[in-house]
Amino acid sequence: MWSLRVSVSALMFLVIASLILHLLVLRQFKTRPEHLRPENLTILLWHWPFGVAYSLKGNFCWEKFGIPGCFLEDNRSMFSQAEVVVFHHHELWTGRSKLPLDLRRPLKQRWLWLSLEPPMKNGNLSAFNSFFNWTMSYRRDADIFMPYGKLVPKKNRSKSFVVPKKTKCLVAWVVSNYKEQYRRSKVFQQLKDFIPEDQIEVYGQWKKRPISNKALLKTISQCFFYLAFENSECKDYISEKLWRNALQAGSVPVVLGPSRANYEAMVRSDAFIHVDDFRSVRELAAFLKYVASHNQTYGSYFRWHESHEVKIYTDWRERLCTICSQYHKLPVRRVYKDLYSWVNQ
Repeated sequence: MWSLRVSVSALMFLVIASLILHLLVLRQFKTRPEHLRPENLTILLWHWPFGVAYSLKGNFCWEKFGIPGCFLEDNRSMFSQAEVVVFHHHELWTGRSKLPLDLRRPLKQRWLWLSLEPPMKNGNLSAFNSFFNWTMSYRRDADIFMPYGKLVPKKNRSKSFVVPKKTKCLVAWVVSNYKEQYRRSKVFQQLKDFIPEDQIEVYGQWKKRPISNKALLKTISQCFFYLAFENSECKDYISEKLWRNALQAGSVPVVLGPSRANYEAMVRSDAFIHVDDFRSVRELAAFLKYVASHNQTYGSYFRWHESHEVKIYTDWRERLCTICSQYHKLPVRRVYKDLYSWVNQ
């Protein structure tokens, strides 16, 4: 009898120890280990962002980006087979699309909330609480960080960068959504008090001077500085205004958006000029004139070209393929119970 009691006690000890070990392992692996990633992943895009569709023919992620076992779909009949369903927020809050709450959601299926817009353009998010597992955003703390652009190591360092000739203007700005109450509008109006009108070129719908994508970079490259002014000053929101309109064009960006420290987390400190570095717009204007008149100082803003080049993200398919490459790093049991709080923090 005593021997039987010892055996039962030993068995119970082993069961409890095994359970504790299992819980510790689960705690350690808050994300999915790479070897547990399904051999093939189906990513279903529920609706195309802004209604603009791309071709998904062939094994796109493998052929374009070398990502194996990643299959993109936009056919909603694939819902039950998809490991991840992606919802672009603009279509949800405008009512052009809705969540498929009438369908039976597979237990292991994850829903991803996608938005590259600042908080002010996301509307009321309370209706979307507790539905999404992951986020894809320009925010660095998103589950999948998807910036508008970034600096990457230069592929061909033997090819030197030549600063484009500045023959057109001191300052260029492309703006369509102009509103007087925006800080960027107020700064621009003050700049006009200190920079001659013939040294400022403004394009876009606001001035009824549209400029094509084809002509954009060449036009801006002929100006010393580009006003990379964001319409929203919020954490991590650094749009194509910096990456494409300024850095890729070959013009020095004058930025207005998040803090300098925020910019420096993504781009070299000597690659841009921040509005907040100056006590007044008068000081900013004087500095721009000084830099433009001193070749060595102006050239120093292009040193990053020696080792890096700009990568721009414009293809939604590339963004979707990124889900597969990061799948094993994504949290297994996350649910955004208060999406509004996360977006607006």
